[in-house]
Amino acid sequence: MSPFLRARRRVAGPADFGVSEPLAGFRRFDASRAIELPNFDALRALSPALVRTLVKDLEVDALASRVCPVLCADNRVVLLALAADVAGDQADELVRRLSTSGYELAEPQRYVVSATMLMAIARGQALGTVAASGSAMEGMQHTTTLAAAFQDMIEWGVDNQASDVHINIFLDAPESEVRFTIAGRYVMPGRFCGISTANLMDMVSVAWMDIRAGNGAVFDPLAEQQGAMSRVVGGRQVLLRWASMAAERGPSICLRLLLRDQIAPQNSLLSLGYLPDQVNQIERAATSEGGTILFAGSVGAGKSTTLATLMAAIPAYRKVMTLEDPVEYLIPRAVQNTIARDVDTLSGSLFATKLMALKRSAMTDVLLGEIRDSETGQAFVDLAGSGISVYSTTHAASALLAGERLASASIGVPRDFLATPGLMKMIVYQVLLPTLCGECALPAASSNSPPAVMLDLIELLFDGDVSTLRFRNPLGCAACRNRYVPDLSGYAGRTVAAHCLEPALVPGYYKALRSANYSVLQTDPDDSAFAVAMKKAFEGTVDPRDIETRFHAFETERRLRQARGV
Repeated sequence: MSPFLRARRRVAGPADFGVSEPLAGFRRFDASRAIELPNFDALRALSPALVRTLVKDLEVDALASRVCPVLCADNRVVLLALAADVAGDQADELVRRLSTSGYELAEPQRYVVSATMLMAIARGQALGTVAASGSAMEGMQHTTTLAAAFQDMIEWGVDNQASDVHINIFLDAPESEVRFTIAGRYVMPGRFCGISTANLMDMVSVAWMDIRAGNGAVFDPLAEQQGAMSRVVGGRQVLLRWASMAAERGPSICLRLLLRDQIAPQNSLLSLGYLPDQVNQIERAATSEGGTILFAGSVGAGKSTTLATLMAAIPAYRKVMTLEDPVEYLIPRAVQNTIARDVDTLSGSLFATKLMALKRSAMTDVLLGEIRDSETGQAFVDLAGSGISVYSTTHAASALLAGERLASASIGVPRDFLATPGLMKMIVYQVLLPTLCGECALPAASSNSPPAVMLDLIELLFDGDVSTLRFRNPLGCAACRNRYVPDLSGYAGRTVAAHCLEPALVPGYYKALRSANYSVLQTDPDDSAFAVAMKKAFEGTVDPRDIETRFHAFETERRLRQARGV
């Protein structure tokens, strides 16, 4: 039995280790005396060997992610700690409690280890004597395996052009799931089915240790956490933007995959799917300095890609700067800035400092990555009101509702400011639709086409020849078959369907925005994103069923027209 247990005294719990008054009569530890252990090899080389943690003995589980007491083979004790905590109040208090409880402290007394190492040690995965190192090796191999599995997951996502990796952990089930967003679809490849919940939980805990600017020293399944990490895949730097949610069944983690060397598309808005008239509209708006071009749409609608494409085409004689969270595309000639913000603090002072420096940089054009909260809303007001050209994005369900989104309580841009003539030059709402494989798309007369009632409804509602419609071939062909994700067979890329709205050219728009009443506005239905999508359907490039998914059912469209008396 350990000396501590023989003392038969109450053990100090986590609450006893909070930062309070300086420790009376206790000499503070000099951090320069701590020895750094750079890796597990250095840990194993210690003599006498480290045997086991005293985390459970001392009931300091909550402290173990920062400071961990460990029993050596000679019954003395050392402290393993993060660099920021090795000389902190909690470490000093823990040492004092150990000393007064009969434990002898080793010399050196304290070691600095990485967060990843400390987590493995606290779980008992990396300790043991040389004679009994089998379990230690197993623990280390387990940690290594988890790291390799995480890397494999990221590599598969990058190789298959996924925009996001989704890790859904079900704590009430033996297995959990890993999904990917590919071409706008939420899919689960066969190779990632049946993953152990325990292993997946361990994997994300290990991965979190590499997070930068994250809220929380360790992964917490009961908290919302976000941050970022970097990985190398095929020689390319990949930024992983981490966002986790404490869901009912367990944590749900979304990792946005951003290629750090991804250059802004050098093609054109036409190649993205914009119609020639729409390209002319946007380019005309971008020609003059001052005012705002705002891209709206749902998550994953391709807004950032369109915006980067537009910014890359700005003439070289204009100075372009960006303020993003994070930088998603490298824009030629642009001076780009990343502002990382976490859940707990929005890094307001840093954002304000960067914004002030930005305004003093004599730029003509600025990209504000996304307007999503009061901080970015205020930045938009500040920049747009200064007379420079502003380009940004926001989440909204239509071009008309983009102004409502900015004026909402969560963002707080004043309506009168938004209704200032010339301020909002252009609002673009866009949707991404999967494009059919040109080699195997099926005609309307095929057995895999939708029921005749849908074709009749399309013919009734739209001015087009239904015989030109094409539909996805679920089997695919040699050009498009996806053996990993069969749901993607039959497709070949994506295209934009957009609505371009110029507020100055819409009678009554400013009045409607001030009053939040858009019912009196008369807009051309042929300009809507829905109408553009149907134009692409009649060209045989988009499956009409995918249009129903992105917008609404054709039967709903019929009833809407009936309600409007059309």
